[in-house]
Amino acid sequence: MSNTSEPVRVALLGYGYVGKTFHAPLIQAIDGLELALVGSSRPDAVHERIPGVRVSPVATAATDTDVDLVVIATPNDSHFPLAAAALRAGKHVVVDKPFTITLEEAESLAGIAQEHGRMLSVFHNRRWDSEILATKQVLQAGVLGDVTHYEVHMDRYRPNVRQRWREDRGPGSGLWFDLGPHMIDQTLHLFGMPLAVQGSLATLRRGGQTDDWGHAVLHYPHMRAVLHASLLVSGGGPRTQVHGTLGSWAKFGADTQEPQLQQCMSPNDPAFGIDPDEGIFYDGATGVQTPTPSPTGCQQRFYEGMRDAITSGGPLPIPTEDAIQVMRVLEGFYASAREGRVVEFA
Repeated sequence: MSNTSEPVRVALLGYGYVGKTFHAPLIQAIDGLELALVGSSRPDAVHERIPGVRVSPVATAATDTDVDLVVIATPNDSHFPLAAAALRAGKHVVVDKPFTITLEEAESLAGIAQEHGRMLSVFHNRRWDSEILATKQVLQAGVLGDVTHYEVHMDRYRPNVRQRWREDRGPGSGLWFDLGPHMIDQTLHLFGMPLAVQGSLATLRRGGQTDDWGHAVLHYPHMRAVLHASLLVSGGGPRTQVHGTLGSWAKFGADTQEPQLQQCMSPNDPAFGIDPDEGIFYDGATGVQTPTPSPTGCQQRFYEGMRDAITSGGPLPIPTEDAIQVMRVLEGFYASAREGRVVEFA
């Protein structure tokens, strides 16, 4: 497609939590996108939220002749085959994180997209969280001096093991495959590719089948980035901390967009994405604490970027190479956790 008044017709594959909570409402909020098809085995559940939308089996929806963009929000191990099929059918593709299960699959998808002249991106929606936008503002302001330490936590309190694919043994399951890509992407987005990664994984809940605790240290020349996720944290400290030669900054409280979407708030509502929790700057010399307002979160910007890339040749909101770099670090993390060594990147 190029400049046209016709909307970009979107097929959403998968209508579980992620498809229903994030992708469908964000797509529907964007002028110039039309959610034309949902790939699901549960048409009644789809029609409860989206009356009248066409529903078909996932595999069929991936290559449907009447859509332009395919969004894949299915279990992780299906991302590669569905994306490959859609690209070969001439569709532009968005894949929910993790992009793929392996780096080899990620690089293969990029090659298929290039071969068929299609756009390929990954839904790293957290780049548009208030927390990440606030961190970028603080870094750009230079008030921290030279940054030496970046730390981010994505912790939950879910002590009971549940019967679902994310917590069952299998390719792409476990807490780190769920939350690790978010934290890795936001770190690379802010600081670029690290020199090395050191990782550790554990299963701490009784009866757990997959990892429910993960810890990564990304090595930079004069900085370390610490990424942490656990399903056994109640309360806890700041979600983000940044320390530098002139001071520190911390952000407490999670971005509001996910709970707002859970409550069916439209992304076009003026209250959408407003974060009441301010950050705090700690002056290193005086100890004075200064509140820093949080920008409004705006995950809908991802789909605005996809629309513009398809209709007018704008840049992808998340370049394919960024998706590959996250997979490179993710694969290095798993190798480090498995082998007990630091994995360096050439």
